[in-house]
Amino acid sequence: MNIRKDIKVDGKHGRPILIDTYNLSEAKNLPIIIWVHGFKGFKDWGHWPLVGEAFAKAGFFFVSFNFSFNGTTPEAPLEFGDLEAFGMNNYTKELDDIGSVMDWLERENHSEYDLDKITLIGHSRGGGVSIIKAYHDPRVKKLITWASVNSLGYASNNPELLEKWKEKGVWYIMNGRTKQEMPLYYQLHEDITKNKDKYDVEKATKNFSKPWLLIHGTEDPAVPLTAGLKLKEWNQNIQLEIMEDANHVFGGKHPYSSDELPIHSRQLLSLCINFLS
Repeated sequence: MNIRKDIKVDGKHGRPILIDTYNLSEAKNLPIIIWVHGFKGFKDWGHWPLVGEAFAKAGFFFVSFNFSFNGTTPEAPLEFGDLEAFGMNNYTKELDDIGSVMDWLERENHSEYDLDKITLIGHSRGGGVSIIKAYHDPRVKKLITWASVNSLGYASNNPELLEKWKEKGVWYIMNGRTKQEMPLYYQLHEDITKNKDKYDVEKATKNFSKPWLLIHGTEDPAVPLTAGLKLKEWNQNIQLEIMEDANHVFGGKHPYSSDELPIHSRQLLSLCINFLS
């Protein structure tokens, strides 16, 4: 298997994007999967690299990447070492990063993959961003979401919090794993407000016409199953798969020491491969 790690690609907003690729050696014209991590996530979290290897073994050219403003650095891609960058992240930057990854694939134009067969897989908040990207970008042919949010708003229904956020210019959230107080600068809300129509997940979902597989676990404490059910309600053409007893990360954790994927992640892979085949 060919595994290329930490390929550095220029982003459009002054920070690099780190990309990993996974594919079987000597394979040609493979369909492409671009995997999009979620909030407080990164490409090397837990068992996600094993997921990449599994997709490669199944015959896909699997691409994962770190958003350029996700708070990690090229020197330490597994740590949130740049909280200033994290605080300055927004959806415009994330959508542009996904576009930059596709631009990079077009520039490389290797025989290993087929640029006419691009699927986005988005996890959690990355699912919501992927819905918007897949809706607007014709290069994306299929969409898969894992435990996806059904809105990209922040504090939109909490006027008191919004007022405090605007007044202080920053809102801190706790990272339960690292115990870091992670900033969200008010520019995030300004970006959402400026692009309210473009970032409307409900509108994009209702008008979405490409093949879409939606997978959500019944025991997700981070993004409840009701979010997935709402997406399905908005568009009956979505293929919804409800995974009994699965949590937000489908059995994974960080760090992850096993060579075997957890059972819910194996079920996740099987659903995705069947859908793409």
